[in-house]
Amino acid sequence: MPEPHQSPFIRAALPDDEEELSLLDRATWSLLHEVVPKQQPPYRPFFDERHAADDCLVAELGRRIVGYIRLGFPTPLAANAHVRQIQGLAVADEARGRGVGRALVRGAVEEARRRGARRITLRVLGHNTPARGLYESEGFVVEGVLPGEFFLGGEYVDDVLMGRGL
Repeated sequence: MPEPHQSPFIRAALPDDEEELSLLDRATWSLLHEVVPKQQPPYRPFFDERHAADDCLVAELGRRIVGYIRLGFPTPLAANAHVRQIQGLAVADEARGRGVGRALVRGAVEEARRRGARRITLRVLGHNTPARGLYESEGFVVEGVLPGEFFLGGEYVDDVLMGRGL
């Protein structure tokens, strides 16, 4: 692993990152942030019709991918095309606490702005306190809550809608 003080390098994902991102996605699966069951073989591709490589940023430490963030449109409607949505964020366990998540969120905000968006939104599970704290510290505010929207691990969990202007 790289030196603890090293900052993550954020870059656009490439189609060749598919395998490494798939492994990272499976390794970081948790009911803290996932509403779908843990994947089992055969694994679905990381990049698909909903999630292209062009819509993903990766974080590298020491030339190794240690995180990613996905950007997409919240709806296919033209009237909503000025909004981008964070549709996935993951950081490898060994890279937590090193600014990777923050760098990815900032990269996504800049990328959304570069693509002409006026707003950026996301959905986060109510019990995911670390993610909520990160988003709030980066200017996102709670814009709505869907109480008990998901039943995960034997309990009902809120779906929290957050957003910010660009």
